[in-house]
Amino acid sequence: MKKTAAQNSIRPWAVLFWLLVWQGASMVFSALWPNGHLLLASPISAALRLGELAFTAAFWRAVGGSIAHIFGGFLAGCALAVALAALSARWRLVRELLYPLTAAVKAVPVVSFIILALVWLDSRSLPLFISALMVFPPVYLNVLAGIAAADGKLLEMARVFRVPLGRRLAGIYLPAVLPYFRSAVSLALGLCWKAGAAAEVIGLPSGTIGERLYTAKVYFQTPDLFAWTAVIVAVSVLFEKLFLALVDALAGKAGL
Repeated sequence: MKKTAAQNSIRPWAVLFWLLVWQGASMVFSALWPNGHLLLASPISAALRLGELAFTAAFWRAVGGSIAHIFGGFLAGCALAVALAALSARWRLVRELLYPLTAAVKAVPVVSFIILALVWLDSRSLPLFISALMVFPPVYLNVLAGIAAADGKLLEMARVFRVPLGRRLAGIYLPAVLPYFRSAVSLALGLCWKAGAAAEVIGLPSGTIGERLYTAKVYFQTPDLFAWTAVIVAVSVLFEKLFLALVDALAGKAGL
């Protein structure tokens, strides 16, 4: 297990290699075409532009606006998924009703949902809704699987001795569900940031990263495009690590 984790980790030399490839490709573009730097900005120019943007208030407003919408959608999607998974585990009818919905969300391209949702929602609500929608299937299905994996003998014993619901949840269901939930949110956080950023680019809510990405594309501000993309990746990774650390801390506190 440790060997597999080491094999999947990001190596600094590999990152440096691809940065050099990027830099070389940018230099070739600039040499072959008069405006080649507009087609592919170098990593140096993107990093310098990111440094410039980081010292502006508009940059932090855009980052904060996107975090509020996308991470808010993530939390809403998680809460709804956990609640409906509990109901589905209890009642088969609920599970059968939700199966076509989860299958559709998994199969339909996110851009179709974005365009359709624009008919009903304003542009500021769109990223929150899309993020929640993308988070729902993996969290719902994994939590449902975790509930099904709970020890049947322990549950039978809890019923026989009339163990209170709270103790059953903490002592039997939580240890079974938590590994599934942790795996699901690790995947869902990346999905919701990708989908949420796409919704911002299409819906163009003001004061968001998606709006800045679209502006950079329209005006051929390639360094800005790469800089804002790097911000999305960095914020997504940061929130994934923080949220998973919180889940692990809660698990440790619960003695799991």
